[in-house]
Amino acid sequence: MEVSSSPAAGPPASVVARLRAAGCVFAEDEARLLSEAARDQDELDDMVGKRAAGLPLEHIVGWAEFCGLRVATDPGVFVPRRRTEFLISQAAALTPAGAVVVDLCCGSGAMGLALAVAADVGELYAADLDEAAVRCARRNLDAIGGKVSAGDLFGALPERIRGRIGTLIANVPYVPSGEVALLPAEARLHEARLALDGGDDGLDVLRRVVAGAPQWLAPGGQLLIETSERQAPAAMAIFERHGLRPVLAASEEYAATVIIGTAPGA
Repeated sequence: MEVSSSPAAGPPASVVARLRAAGCVFAEDEARLLSEAARDQDELDDMVGKRAAGLPLEHIVGWAEFCGLRVATDPGVFVPRRRTEFLISQAAALTPAGAVVVDLCCGSGAMGLALAVAADVGELYAADLDEAAVRCARRNLDAIGGKVSAGDLFGALPERIRGRIGTLIANVPYVPSGEVALLPAEARLHEARLALDGGDDGLDVLRRVVAGAPQWLAPGGQLLIETSERQAPAAMAIFERHGLRPVLAASEEYAATVIIGTAPGA
């Protein structure tokens, strides 16, 4: 039996009720998305069962909305958060025309994709240590000419762009190791720990990115990293220690904090 649910009719009430009973806050919206994604009733039942069991909606339907784009998401890969849209808005305003752009710790490649759509990007590179994330990012970035590599931070990038990066964006893991267990189950159980765990104080990966950035940024190039409000003072001190001039950007609307560090030079 085919699933039919017109926008006017809304999603099946039984699906909404089942999701609501499972604790889904936006049960009606999720029911609509699942109904639209399912090809038949059996598939819908399977999808609803997975969602009721706690799997991220984005992993079930295979995509996430980010900056108005539909970004492919695969099981186990970090789901792009709405708060990170604030980082993209900051990066888009700062990225010069034709710039070399790099998305480190790229996950699905959502940030690189969104920035390439929002700004005049000359070359786009992305990298992640997780092979599943790299495969997913390639699905999102191949069509726009983005180059995705597997590897540890700057070690995954081609040597030819050293000293040429105009905008470097990095949504590094910044949850302190001791707080990972406090994350919502959707993240804690269904996303790679290496995409979440930032070490004892949550700043281990940030330190490594900031330390390496001056050798890879073009003169006057900029590094943008998302962090928490609590970690921002320590993060800014790390930027200063490595010769990057930091500016704090925060958004109450997005509940987001971003550090923007500018490399020396003009």
